[in-house]
Parts: sequence; structure tokens; C-alpha cells
Amino acid sequence: MTSGGIRHHGIRRMATVVATGAFALLCGVARANPVPWQMDMTKGATTYSHVPYDLNMVSLLVCVVIGILVYGAMFIAMFRFRKSRGAVAEKWSHNTVVEIIWTTIPVIILASLAWMATNGMRKFYDTTGSQMTVKITGYQWKWRYDYVDYEGKPISKVGFMSKLDDLSNETRQLHSGLDPYAVKTDGYNTYLLNVDKPLVLPIHTKIRFVITAGDVIHSWFVPAFGWKMDAIPGVINAAWTNIEKPGVYRGQCAELCGQDHGYMPIVVKAVSKADFAKWLAAQEKASAPAPAASAPAPQTAQVVAPAVGSAKG
Repeated sequence: MTSGGIRHHGIRRMATVVATGAFALLCGVARANPVPWQMDMTKGATTYSHVPYDLNMVSLLVCVVIGILVYGAMFIAMFRFRKSRGAVAEKWSHNTVVEIIWTTIPVIILASLAWMATNGMRKFYDTTGSQMTVKITGYQWKWRYDYVDYEGKPISKVGFMSKLDDLSNETRQLHSGLDPYAVKTDGYNTYLLNVDKPLVLPIHTKIRFVITAGDVIHSWFVPAFGWKMDAIPGVINAAWTNIEKPGVYRGQCAELCGQDHGYMPIVVKAVSKADFAKWLAAQEKASAPAPAASAPAPQTAQVVAPAVGSAKG
């Protein structure tokens, strides 16, 4: 009686520990995504983001079906054809039809997944026809964005550093006494997820990114775009996106780059083409050098002739 009570108590304790760990894990997953309790990949907000999402869902479906078939056959064999029920094992060792089936079906599945993955990568690396170019440079621990061209026209001197916002930076300091859950933007908790200057981009525009780094390896990652790209010193990597919906999309550096790796978030603000044109014009105007003050016109020297009077010798 006592040992049974202890055993049940131990089981309950173990179940509590497992449940607590699972809850903590799920909370961490929820905090890492914009949508609470999100348990799957995001569908994204670009013309490309559905490609990795669809591949993930097809792969998951294949795994689920295979798991059901394999474990179903195993449990049927274990319980229905067990020795205690008088089952007698078959003596055959080969069946040509069965072997052809269980060889052909996996080959078809793998070939289909390989085609989807290869076709997706081909689309991802095709930056032709881009309407805009933005250079991204990773530093410890911030990002620099330089606008190169837009709709065939070069952009001059529009660029800035983007770093963790001041409120999050102040809150994260040891013994700051500030509440991380109080750091909010539009009702959404943005602790360690906000920046002082977001990257502003137009929607319905194929944007090419050239990505590099100035010190160590970083990785530019915005989940809603459906890809991430390493930023490597001395190497220029290219990627592209075409945002379908206006909004604010957040990401973070996805490559361990030093002690403040967790404090270099990414914020992309997608706006309409008209709003972006206005924003870009304002930025170009602000970066234009002030006109030099015109020098005063030189004054003409006036020569005054001495008065000539009658002199008597």
C-alpha cells in the first residue's frame, strides 16, 4: 500500500515536471513568434515565403503517413498475430511484388521532395528583374542599410545604422529595475525586438539585397520573408523579396556573432509605393549638402584725387 502510494506520487511528480517543462518550452516558442501559441512555420508575407512553407507541410504530411503505416503495421503484428493467440510465422523470405512496391514508393517520394526543394532554391537565387537594391552590412552588434537604386535610378547618400532601441537597451542592463514586459509598441511586447531606425521598403516591388559584414559572420533573418542569409566579411551574398502586404516585420541575427548577438534585432517597415517615394524623397533631401553661402561681392576701390589748390611760390 505504501510502496504503491509512493509509486503513484512519483509518477505524479514526474508528470508535473514534464508538463512544466513543456509549458516553458511552448512559452518560449510563443515569445519567439509574432502570434501567441504559434506551433508551425509562418506562411510569411512575400511572394516567395509560401515555397518553404509548402515544402515543410508536404514533408510533414509524408512523415505522418509513413509513421501511421509503419507503427500501425507494427502494432497489428504485435497484438493480432502474437504467439499467445496461436499465430504461426510465415516461412517465406522474399516477395518480388512487395519488394518492388516498397522500393518504388520511397524513390518517388524522395524524387518529388528533391524536385520541390531544388525548384524552390532556383527561385530563391533568381534575383533578375529586381526593381530595387539595398545593401545590408552586419556589425557587432547592429545593422547598416544603404539604398543603392530604385526603379532604375541610383540613390545617393541614403543609408543609416539600425540598432537596438534605447528602451530595450536600458531595460536589459543588470539591476536596471525595469520590467521587460512593459516594453511595448502598439500593444505588442517589443523587448529586444525593436530598433531605433527600421528598414523602410515598398510593397509589390522585387527588392534585391546584397549582404555582407564588416567584422564577423552575422545572418540576416526575417521569418516572414521565408529565408535567411549569412553576412560574411569579404563576401557578397544576394537574396531577394517581394512583400505583398504593408506592415512591420521583425527578425534577428541568426548567427552567433559575439556577446551581444541577442541584441541586434531587425525591423522592416513595408509601406505602399507612394508612401515610400515620399519617404525616399525626404531622406534624399535631408542628406543633400546645404548650398554654399554666396560670397559678398567685392567692393570697388574708389580713388579720391587730392584737391588741387593754387600754391604760391
